[in-house]
Amino acid sequence: MNKRQQQRMDFLIDRYPKLHIVRQEIEKAFELLKNCYISGGKTLVGGNGGSAADAEHIVGELMKGFESRRLLTFEMREKLCNIDNDMGSTLADSLQEALPTIALGNHLSLCSAFANDVDGNLVYAQQVWGYGQTEDVLWGISTSGNAVNIKYAVIAAKAKGMKVIGLTGKDGGYLGSAADVAIKVPETETYLIQELHLPVYHSLCLMLEDEFFERRI
Repeated sequence: MNKRQQQRMDFLIDRYPKLHIVRQEIEKAFELLKNCYISGGKTLVGGNGGSAADAEHIVGELMKGFESRRLLTFEMREKLCNIDNDMGSTLADSLQEALPTIALGNHLSLCSAFANDVDGNLVYAQQVWGYGQTEDVLWGISTSGNAVNIKYAVIAAKAKGMKVIGLTGKDGGYLGSAADVAIKVPETETYLIQELHLPVYHSLCLMLEDEFFERRI
């Protein structure tokens, strides 16, 4: 981690002292995600209920600029303009570089069809099986760590050779034991766990942006 990323971690712990006990795990999760993107991989992230909303939130922070505008390179801008000068110019000025991330649970037709035809608990596993590659990361979010669909997704991801990050609470449950890195925030009530999940994943997203994009606010 560079100086800027260390400062992010210090700032996180200053605001949420309870997270001191999971600082090392957050830093390890950052390294897994960084290596995933360096290798040309993507992140598949999923949860249920509020954790599904958190998964969508993470996609929003990684797929576009968070603090940085993430301007396209001159080479890519030129390619767009060479295809169509007018519309290419609009794209060149508007598109932003992204860290590829997919929220599991999207794709209504696929998910509802698989739930109806096979088993709703296996929908996330099916998405992991279809999208996942060895260089990818599964980022599972479960306040208990025992969500059945996340368990199945973890098994599918490991069979694909993927790394697994768990964001959970309480004792971590199944996810806390099965993940390569488990961030078990020190709370037991669901809403309190979720209140600590947000600053954790915000910090991870900011650290990744620091790693891959020049900061331009």
